Amino acid sequence: MFKNKTFYHQHIRKAIIAFGTIFNDINIERKNSSGAVAQTLRVPLAYSTKQKFLTRIARVADTSTRGEVALTLPRMGFEINGLNYDPGRKVGPINRHRVVGTGDDNNTVRSVFASAPWNIDLALYIFAKNQNDGLAIVEQILPYFNPDFNITINDLPEVGIKRDIKITLDNVNYEDEYEGEFANRISVIWTLNFTMRLNFYSHVSNVDVIKKAVVDAYNDPALSLSKTDLESGRVRATVQVNPNTATPADAYTFLEEFDEAFED
Repeated sequence: MFKNKTFYHQHIRKAIIAFGTIFNDINIERKNSSGAVAQTLRVPLAYSTKQKFLTRIARVADTSTRGEVALTLPRMGFEINGLNYDPGRKVGPINRHRVVGTGDDNNTVRSVFASAPWNIDLALYIFAKNQNDGLAIVEQILPYFNPDFNITINDLPEVGIKRDIKITLDNVNYEDEYEGEFANRISVIWTLNFTMRLNFYSHVSNVDVIKKAVVDAYNDPALSLSKTDLESGRVRATVQVNPNTATPADAYTFLEEFDEAFED
């Protein structure tokens, strides 16, 4: 099925890095009673599951016995929730993207079949100690998603494919996390769900360059069975690269020849 081809284009890894880059520079300001900025905090971001964060936050009250460092809030985390095929972006499976080789490989053309469109579902979690910190973070994100945000990813550098990836903010959810009595609120949690439209490519193959093509054409398909009748309207067209030593990266022209009376 896979033609014994091993490949790994790191599409999902690139998507995770690109997604995290969008949110890795968010700051909040805390003001004193006079309204002046007393503290500016950069909100940490990590690729981790929601449950892992909640477990760490719940342990904060017991750090004296566990010997652990308290998990400071606010902070953010994100994770992948799944992948779904997107038939609306499907193109012809036999379509190819081609690019001329470089360096010592300039006599070949690199080729890859059309990509398979898949959407990846991502969740961004915002953990804050109080409501104001959470709102300060959320309001720095929402204006940029209306509801889409585009980023450019170097999808397949082997064939020079760069693509603008659309990220859609699907919905925003809010919850309070408590421990024991409702008066003991551990954190405020905002969950932002996104859809990221990716494209997955198969292996990249090297295709030999064709420098000469010969085509026999017939006016009537039935006449193609008569190979001895030179009046059957057969034409042989020959197209050749000039000069013959040219590579795809060189400047070249084509020589064309037409022979209306030829023998097979």
